[in-house]
Amino acid sequence: MTSRLPRRRAATGGDVSRSRGTGGFDAYADDYGDVVQRSIAFSGVEHDLFIRRKVRHLLEVVDRLLGPPRGVRALDVGCGVGSTDTYLVGRLGELHGTDVSAEAVRRAADANPSVRYTVSGAASLPYEDDQFDLAFAICVLHHVPRGERGRVASELCRVVRPGGLVIVFEHNPLNPLTRLAVARCEFDGDAVLLTSRSTRNLLRGAGLEPIEHRHVILFPSEVRTLVAVEGAFARLPLAAQYYVAAIR
Repeated sequence: MTSRLPRRRAATGGDVSRSRGTGGFDAYADDYGDVVQRSIAFSGVEHDLFIRRKVRHLLEVVDRLLGPPRGVRALDVGCGVGSTDTYLVGRLGELHGTDVSAEAVRRAADANPSVRYTVSGAASLPYEDDQFDLAFAICVLHHVPRGERGRVASELCRVVRPGGLVIVFEHNPLNPLTRLAVARCEFDGDAVLLTSRSTRNLLRGAGLEPIEHRHVILFPSEVRTLVAVEGAFARLPLAAQYYVAAIR
């Protein structure tokens, strides 16, 4: 599906994500993981478990909809300190990452030297059209003001090739424990959560075709039986997070 907006080269201009667009996230680069961990302490599990679960879903969707991940050129939009990329290094053909926080990008590059990082806002990606097979954004959109999310979605669409994939992970606002974690997180003060339907509509409006959505991480566990049971409820808005996969 072609974009409804005019195609263009790498965008320029300021970032619309205020929390990431100011020094907000630079201030948390040193202890980003600790801040998140404190916000979910009531769950009794480590933050890395949630990262690993999302990586597992991401790679499974890529394998099923694009082909073997090792042949995929991917972009992590809003990469932060590179925590997700650490679990993707060596599992994707080529990985790039970008974030508006220069300090976060520096730390991401230190942690993942094989990943190609740049500093940029999600609404002004410094990449050419059709450059990636996959672009993904994990828990980024809820920091972007409502009226400006369309620009971010359009950029995600622009940088993937025709037939390429955009995958967005977001917090599920219908899960009360998720809302509690967000309320307790120091850098989520600006967060306005999106439902899965809202995210699908956003991507559709940018010229993408949403083809799959699932609610994930109902149980904060990696036990296979629990993960399998969770899959049976993926269509219901019960789990902590969700993803939307859309094709261009």
